[in-house]
Amino acid sequence: MPLTQVSEGTRAVLRSIEGGRQLRGRLAALGLLPGSELEVIQNSGHGPFVVSVKGSRVVIGRGMAARIAVE
Repeated sequence: MPLTQVSEGTRAVLRSIEGGRQLRGRLAALGLLPGSELEVIQNSGHGPFVVSVKGSRVVIGRGMAARIAVE
């Protein structure tokens, strides 16, 4: 399921990124790699999407979050 469907306070494991090399590279630089455990901090349905990965908070756009498949 896409990361945008995960509710606040829920943990998920990143399974894949459906995008080009540039998107995958940008997310990898933020620590978002396949197999990483994420916790959704903010998902209000609009505005930025905030996740916690490896003890750091990462803010990504909703379009990027829609391309991240989690389990």
